[in-house]
Amino acid sequence: MTADSATSAPAQPGELSTNYKIYALGLLVLVYISNYADRILLGILLPAIKAEFSLTDTELGFLHGTAFAIFYATLGVPIAIYADRGNRKLVIVAATAMWSAMTALCGMAQSYWQLVFARIGVGVGEAGSNPPSHSIISDLFTLKYRGTALAIFSQGVSLGIVVGLYGGAQIAEAYGWRVAFYALGLPGILIALLVLFTLVEPRRGAAEAQPLSANIPTFGETIRFIASQRSLRHIITGATLTTLVGYSGVLWWPSFIVRSHGLSPADMSAFLALVFGVGSGFGIFLGGYLSDYFGRRDVKLMPRVVTVATLIGLPFGAAIYLVDNSTLVFLLIGIPAAAGGMYLGPSLAMAQSLVAVRMRTVASALFLFIINLIGMGLGSVVIGGMSDALTPQYGQDALRYTLLIVMVFNVWAAYHFWRAGRYMEADLKRALDASA
Repeated sequence: MTADSATSAPAQPGELSTNYKIYALGLLVLVYISNYADRILLGILLPAIKAEFSLTDTELGFLHGTAFAIFYATLGVPIAIYADRGNRKLVIVAATAMWSAMTALCGMAQSYWQLVFARIGVGVGEAGSNPPSHSIISDLFTLKYRGTALAIFSQGVSLGIVVGLYGGAQIAEAYGWRVAFYALGLPGILIALLVLFTLVEPRRGAAEAQPLSANIPTFGETIRFIASQRSLRHIITGATLTTLVGYSGVLWWPSFIVRSHGLSPADMSAFLALVFGVGSGFGIFLGGYLSDYFGRRDVKLMPRVVTVATLIGLPFGAAIYLVDNSTLVFLLIGIPAAAGGMYLGPSLAMAQSLVAVRMRTVASALFLFIINLIGMGLGSVVIGGMSDALTPQYGQDALRYTLLIVMVFNVWAAYHFWRAGRYMEADLKRALDASA
């Protein structure tokens, strides 16, 4: 008896209608909205938390980046190893319930370290959500439409930004930052129940038009296969660098606007959530759609769509840190937000498609491990440290110049996405052969 049959009753090919697949995708988007809103909420609350606990930027960077990312990234791998063998739906249910409860617990913190430990709990919970979701979506949609499906799933990022930044700021302004944690955390428990009772576990490999091997690769075999895929190595490197730049904006942008433009979190939340959230959402969807569209004509164009988008957004991203007019900043931010979001759908789709079917959940977890540990975990605390170091010379604008310096990593990222295209065709064939 396989692990699948022991732990679940996966749906068989043809059992799931198109309407149900759309519903399942929408439900996983709802999970991701809760996931990302709870993750990003802390960013809009940082000014109030910094004032209450008298914190430095380095301490803030550790709190909302490193403390979360270490556990989020590290625990995602063992959870994914289980999910590749067991019931992915139940992993998502347990993860959603945990991060929601721990987000609410953040509101009860009476000291910096209590908040750190609650934030770690959020990271532990969120570690179990995305890799199983990516795997389930890849079993519902074929390669031709997988990038679009994962881009739709990734709208959880943009909608989570809107909920977390705007909703969190308005609640905090009216009732205090602690209530914001309660208000955004507790609804996740209801979402977990909805997943438990309505989501069907699809058969693994159902979207592939060939028999699926019953052999489950070991963790070491998965690592070696990923390392052997040259296109995937370039994609992971490019996505890590892009994540570092993207998270620096998402996590530190509210503080940058407060310090350099003098707006309160409540004053800027609607504009920031609308422009940044809608801009990134448009980019995420467009990246997945264009990657699928051009990839159906030539697979090497799948990652190269990201290269073009990244280079287009670069000058606009730099400009937002060089102008002093806050209105102009908000008008500009939508362009780099859209361009910066275009890497996500294609990267997730390629990370799933460039490995064997039985490797997908672990591959997704390893992908997220690398990009989040470096991009969010290391990047956030380094940005905080750089800001503290530049403060004696630049004062309130230290964070502005720190974020401007970080933009250079997008050039490096663009190179790796372009190089990935050279190896896509051969590596996709190797992944298909490894699934048989």
